[in-house]
Amino acid sequence: MTVLIGLTGWGDHPSLYKSSKERNQKLKTYSSHFPVVEIDSSFYAIQSQANYRKWVEETPDNFSFVIKAFQTITGHDRKKLTNREAKELVEAFITSIQPVIEAGKLNTVLFQFPPWFDVKQRHIDKLKKIKQWMGDIPIAIEFRNRSWYEAHQQETADFLKQLQVTHTICDEPQAGQGSIPIVTDTTNDRALIRFHGRNVHGWNNHGQEDWRAVRFLYRYNEAELQEWIERIQTIKKHVKEITILFNNNSGGDAADNAKQLLALLNIHYKGLHPKQIDFFDLL
Repeated sequence: MTVLIGLTGWGDHPSLYKSSKERNQKLKTYSSHFPVVEIDSSFYAIQSQANYRKWVEETPDNFSFVIKAFQTITGHDRKKLTNREAKELVEAFITSIQPVIEAGKLNTVLFQFPPWFDVKQRHIDKLKKIKQWMGDIPIAIEFRNRSWYEAHQQETADFLKQLQVTHTICDEPQAGQGSIPIVTDTTNDRALIRFHGRNVHGWNNHGQEDWRAVRFLYRYNEAELQEWIERIQTIKKHVKEITILFNNNSGGDAADNAKQLLALLNIHYKGLHPKQIDFFDLL
C-alpha cells in the first residue's frame, strides 16, 4: 500500500528553493522533496513531447506525474466540438504524453470538469466516450458540481466503477453548486485526493481581477489536516495506492501543508533526488 504526497506544479513553492541552483533547477529540486507532481501546464495547452521528455529526465526513476487534461477536452473554454474533433483532440493529447507513459512515470490523467458540468445524459455520454478514447491509460475524474452527489452519490460511484476510472476526492470550500462535499468513495484500486483549501470567498470570486491569485489562498491548520488521518486510513483498506496533491498554492502554503501531512502520517520516502546545496549561497 503506497501513499504518494505532492503538489500541483513545481514552480510556485518558494519554501522549497533556498539556493540559486535550486531556483534554476526547480523540478529536480522539487523531486528531492516529493515523489509525485501534478502537471498543470497541460491544462492550458497540449505540451510537446520534448517538454515531457525533459521532465522525465529531470526526475528519479520512481517519480510519477499526474497530468491534467487539456481544457478544451473537459469543456472549460466552452468551445463546441464535433465528436470527431473531440476524439482527434484526445488522440493528440495521448500522443503528447507518450514519453511519460513509456518511462513508466504516469500516475494518472486527471479530467477535472467545470462547475457547469452537471448530471445530464450528454455529460454521462461524454465521460463514456473519454474513457473509450483513453483506452487503458489510467484516468481520474474530478467533478465541480454538487449534482453528482446531492441525490446521486451512489449512482455516481457505481458509474465510475463501471468505467473503471478513479473518483477524485476533494477538500474544497463549501461554496454552493460549483463545489463538492468531501466524498471518500473509491471506484478502483487507486485513490486521488486533492486539497484545494477552504477559501469560500476566493472560490466564488469569479471575474475579479485577482480571482486566480486568491482562489487557492489558504493554509490548513494542523487540526484540519488531522481530520484526514482517519479518512486516509479507511481509504487505505480499499485501494493499492493513494495519491494526495495540495493545490493551495496562492500563498505558497501547499509545500508546508504537504510536509505537515507527511509528518502526521509518519511517511519517509526513499529514492528521491538528493538535496542540493549551493555553497555560494551560504556565504
